[in-house]
Amino acid sequence: MDTAAQLVLLTLAAGTPLVFAALGELVTEKSGVLNLGVEGMMLVGAVFAFIVAATTKSPWLGVLAGMCAGAGLALLFAVVTLTLQANQVASGLALSLFGVGLSAFIGLEYVSVVIEPIKPVFGVNPLVLLSLLLFALIHWFLYKTRAGLVLRAVGESPQSAHAIGYPVVGIRYLAVLFGGACAGLGGAYLSLVYNPSWVEGMTAGRGWIALALVVFATWKPWRVLAGAYLFGGVTLAQFQAQALGVEIPAQYLSMLPYVATVLVLAVISRDAATIKLNAPASLGRGFHPDG
Repeated sequence: MDTAAQLVLLTLAAGTPLVFAALGELVTEKSGVLNLGVEGMMLVGAVFAFIVAATTKSPWLGVLAGMCAGAGLALLFAVVTLTLQANQVASGLALSLFGVGLSAFIGLEYVSVVIEPIKPVFGVNPLVLLSLLLFALIHWFLYKTRAGLVLRAVGESPQSAHAIGYPVVGIRYLAVLFGGACAGLGGAYLSLVYNPSWVEGMTAGRGWIALALVVFATWKPWRVLAGAYLFGGVTLAQFQAQALGVEIPAQYLSMLPYVATVLVLAVISRDAATIKLNAPASLGRGFHPDG
């Protein structure tokens, strides 16, 4: 039982950054906004969290800094796409590239710095518990509250929501900022808990996996959670295989979590009609109150 419990905890730990990032992107996309900059926001969140934690000796201040950094980058995206009406796909890709470069530049002096990580409580890290709480709150918000209904209505038909008096652009701003804060929190988890250090590109594509996860999960929170932990489980299996000395090149083992996650999720969501039915109708489309 101890071994099984340990494996479960390790799987949860490996999947947690994806839970944060993918749930944040889920809320963003439910409002009709497609932000492809998750990878960049995670990296900026990771580096700012690490720098603040190393400077202040407080990892919790680092967590807050990571969330603010992710939200700040998301705000830039929101201004460009929601106010200036730029293309969301192109802007999201640019945001991701910008975040990758910015994090690498400002993190140069912190590559070899050692910090005190956030310590677990009763064997479980508090941020892992926070990710489960976030899942429960988002599920409740989206399907049990009037505000969640309004958010989903904005994602389905912003013109109709605007016609009955809802501030579509303001709601989308809040959704984008929330998604950015969650991505930054996922990055902070990586640099303060999962691998307490700063390494350039330490997200290793998790932001892109989070984006794919939302689509393959057909915009359902429970599927996002399951997919994140699937990734965590395969990541754990990769490490176990390396520890056992399996005769497979390390590069192939490193690819395993990403390939397995995408393949399994693709099989689960192979029904294109279901994806189309669950996708927010206005996803990726700009909206102007006067248009």
